[in-house]
Amino acid sequence: MENKRAHLAMIQAVVNRMSVNSFLLKGWSVVIVSALFALAAGSSQGALVAVALFPAVAFWALDGYFLRQERLFRSLFDRVRQLDDDKITFAMSTASENHEVAPWIRVAFSKTLITFHGALVASILAVMIIVFVKAH
Repeated sequence: MENKRAHLAMIQAVVNRMSVNSFLLKGWSVVIVSALFALAAGSSQGALVAVALFPAVAFWALDGYFLRQERLFRSLFDRVRQLDDDKITFAMSTASENHEVAPWIRVAFSKTLITFHGALVASILAVMIIVFVKAH
């Protein structure tokens, strides 16, 4: 039973790292977009608002990647949890879990990520429209 506990602890550590990475990406996304908004307002260059779309979309894609990795390792955790102790190999490959987890693009457009990143992108687009209307 000790091997199983050790292997599950290793997998759980990876899941925790993926979760922390996702949290940090969300924070950095808001900080960078806010900074670009502040620069756009301070320099009166509306084009900087459009530049904010790039990091917002890039962080959305990365967050989708980390969420998918987290789901893969959760699936691995579930599989290892059901193994007998003598079959524990300490393997960390998630290749056998690919069929259990949705593809990256579906994960990136899951409810949890659309709620956060979609709102951020929608805010950028709204500010771009406001800047465009004021300019003309």
